[in-house]
Amino acid sequence: MLLPDSARVIIRPFIPANTNRVIAILGRALELTEEEVLVELAQVHIEFEARHYDIEALLLSHYSMAKPHIFTQRPLSRPRELLIGALFSGEYSLESAALFNPSIVPHPDQSGVEPGGLRFIMSLRATGEGHISSIEFRSGVIAAEGHILLDPVSRYVTVPEVVPNPSYRKKSFILKFHEMGFDNEFVNAVMAPLGKDFTRLDLDKSVGTVRHENHPGTHELKRTLDCVQWLADSNYELRFCSKLGMSERIIFPVSPNESNGIEDARFVRFVEEDGSVMYYATYTAYNGRAILPQLIETQDFLNFRILTLNGSAVQNKGMALFPRKINGRYVMLSRQDDENIFIMFSDNIHYWSDPQILMRPAEVWESVKVGNCGSPIETEAGWLVITHGVGPMRKYCIGAVLLDLDDPQKVIGRLKEPLLSPEGIEREGYVPNVVYSCGSLIHGDKLILPYAMSDKFTVIASVPVSELLAALLDGREGTP
Repeated sequence: MLLPDSARVIIRPFIPANTNRVIAILGRALELTEEEVLVELAQVHIEFEARHYDIEALLLSHYSMAKPHIFTQRPLSRPRELLIGALFSGEYSLESAALFNPSIVPHPDQSGVEPGGLRFIMSLRATGEGHISSIEFRSGVIAAEGHILLDPVSRYVTVPEVVPNPSYRKKSFILKFHEMGFDNEFVNAVMAPLGKDFTRLDLDKSVGTVRHENHPGTHELKRTLDCVQWLADSNYELRFCSKLGMSERIIFPVSPNESNGIEDARFVRFVEEDGSVMYYATYTAYNGRAILPQLIETQDFLNFRILTLNGSAVQNKGMALFPRKINGRYVMLSRQDDENIFIMFSDNIHYWSDPQILMRPAEVWESVKVGNCGSPIETEAGWLVITHGVGPMRKYCIGAVLLDLDDPQKVIGRLKEPLLSPEGIEREGYVPNVVYSCGSLIHGDKLILPYAMSDKFTVIASVPVSELLAALLDGREGTP
């Protein structure tokens, strides 16, 4: 059982929106003598230094955010800068509310694992104050006989560096501009001088040129350049220090799209036709008003690219990518209408349209709606899809279906009864009567299925694959 630990904290900026309040706080800090500064800073170190890696770097970063409001030209001592940084900082407990909705994939590094074993990475949705969600990680090993051993969890958590000059793909930007209705002369002028791949500095230079050449600007120019800025901010890169343990890495919201949370990441180990491997994850960005499905790419769980998705089918929650192409095309499950499971195909992993209904609710336990519980898993019998169904009293159960390997639009097996239903303590939590997963894997003859209990904490179950497939084929059916 993986329980939320409120002691796992990060330091976030704590800066009032009211400029007058910022100036007032700075004024009080500047009135202190150097001796008073040293005493107060020492107390900050006593109380907080042991709770974080390199606390001074974080405090100086937050000092730099307040620095433009400082109303003196005199140079400040480093201790005073650190104390000012502390005045505009606060701890945030990532897991204080919940640690839930897990997915699991094979670790990219299998060195040193005993024969027949598998090292894995599990992603989890951590939720804290204000219901802000982030992505945490755990690692461990599944032994040949199926025993699961989780690696020790560090009490430290560290956010990654946001790469200051990320690279972008021109084709994806143009697709998104078209989708958002910005097919105008200003977009064309910004994009024309840029190469197939370009950097943030390249983009900022092109935007500056267009703004200068069209001065004074029009309302349409401002709207367009604001859109360019929004799209650039929504596509970013993260970099963790290689010395950090897996449990010490946290992906916390960065862009305005996800200011209220990064929700329900569904990770999958994707194998290209040439044998190369990329780990992808679809997740839901939430800004407090609207949701936006986005994509994560990584090969090593140290360097991440966060990307917007394009196309008319990029909406709602629960997008889950198949782990390889089928007949030369990418395949994705989705939920377009908050009721049924859809399937869609694409030649471009960043562009999705033309979804088709794959499954409708059939049994009473899923009669409100059905969705996926992560990416499909390939077996000799077909694509195993773990599902969730919502029934009476908004009770969430976990089910399973089997899709044809060559034509995944064909449902060839479906459980009539739930695979897992909330019972006992599983019923009690932030959202009662819910079992839910964002991804599982097969190791040997076991389905390793991590799942969340009532949006509070996480456990791991295992199911004999042979028995599950037999049950699915016993409930064989055609495409609904």
